[in-house]
Amino acid sequence: MPLDYVTLKFIWWLLLGVLLIGFAIMDGFDLGAAMILPLVGRSDGERRVVINAVGPVWEGNQVWLILGGGAIFAAWPALYAASFSGFYLAMLLVLAALILRPVGFKFRSKLPDARWRASWDWILCVSGAVPSLVFGVAMGNLLLGVPFGYDGELRAHYGFGLVQLLNPFALLAGLVSVAMLATHGGLYVALKGSGPVAERAARLARGSALAWSVLFLLAGLWLWQRGAGYRIVSGALPGGAPDPLGKVVAAAPGAWFDNYRRWPWTTALPLIGLAAPLLAAALLRRGGGVVAFLLSACGVAAVIGTVGVSLFPFLLPSSSEPASSLTVWDASSSARTLWIMLLAVALLLPVVLAYTAWVYRVLRGPVTVEHIEANPDGNY
Repeated sequence: MPLDYVTLKFIWWLLLGVLLIGFAIMDGFDLGAAMILPLVGRSDGERRVVINAVGPVWEGNQVWLILGGGAIFAAWPALYAASFSGFYLAMLLVLAALILRPVGFKFRSKLPDARWRASWDWILCVSGAVPSLVFGVAMGNLLLGVPFGYDGELRAHYGFGLVQLLNPFALLAGLVSVAMLATHGGLYVALKGSGPVAERAARLARGSALAWSVLFLLAGLWLWQRGAGYRIVSGALPGGAPDPLGKVVAAAPGAWFDNYRRWPWTTALPLIGLAAPLLAAALLRRGGGVVAFLLSACGVAAVIGTVGVSLFPFLLPSSSEPASSLTVWDASSSARTLWIMLLAVALLLPVVLAYTAWVYRVLRGPVTVEHIEANPDGNY
């Protein structure tokens, strides 16, 4: 193989980040748009503008979620097993919300009754808010560490449930996620919508952008003050065979800031995460909708990148049995598996990107109430 095992592991850690960022950016704006639907649309026609702004693309955006889940399953099987088992109820909640979204899109316009449509509008709102909150709560728990461990035969056991995941810091991280995706969705609706819908979406995006920055700063200060973090004391050789129990890990106050001292250039990530939403809101006020949306996308990428850099090389830290923590070095698949998957990604990811770019080019242009009313059967 042209690449050694350590390099393959690191590349797949980067690719996992790319897939998570792709999901947060692409599917994030339609989750955000659904979340703000009842707030920016006051009439049936205005709400249909929001729905039709994301309706043609949301299914394609889900590809990033499938790719991310598939990458975790194939490249990091121990992480897949531990996270999908431990976070089972939380993921079931997300799945239920994601199922409601297509049902809402399809069923909303089946009847002309105002109460019927208003009910589905709020269901769509919930289907956007719940995943946004739960994904943020999951990230918050990763930074705190999750109480799980392995026995001598690598059978996992868990010391938490859904209620334990809803701790104060995790809820703060969840609010960061909600504010971030509400901003991202609001900027998209402001860009794709028209008239009063676009104006209200822009106002909401400016407010949620401020909340995003403030909450993200508070989360960082919380971690700094509480001294969260873990360090590998010994073992876990980067090129060694996967063995989650072959290392010693200790809780270390402030360890999540080590990588920023080791690689000072990575401090750009949290700074972008703080500044991008504020700059986007300022540009939006001056009419720069496209640039504002791109800045929001950069901010989303920076927030997720901040979490990844802070945790590295940890993937899933254990707060109850630190030695059972999963890392980039001891939770991966074999070198052959990672190499074959890398070849597949090199061939197929450009196809996904090219097709996505083509779809958005074809669907460019604003969505208007007049167009929807003129084509009632051709729109959601």
